[in-house]
Amino acid sequence: MSPISKTTFKDWQKEQLKDPEFAAIARELEPGYQIARLRIAQGLTQAQLAEMVGTHQPSIARIESGKSLPSLLFLERVASVLNARVEVRILPM
Repeated sequence: MSPISKTTFKDWQKEQLKDPEFAAIARELEPGYQIARLRIAQGLTQAQLAEMVGTHQPSIARIESGKSLPSLLFLERVASVLNARVEVRILPM
């Protein structure tokens, strides 16, 4: 019988992120990246988006840079303003 792996998700993720292709795909899936992509496509500044969702520009900047994770409620507000929808999925690998 093989030994049980003691690798944590964070350890696995850290190892996978060393692969540039994996890292690029992972980045595109992050909420901040998605918000920035939609915001820019609609010609909005961070300050304009912040005003529209009732927050401040630094909050948008932290989310877009990945330094802060937004709540689901906040994502719903942003999605509404950007004419988008939030989709949370847990799928088998």
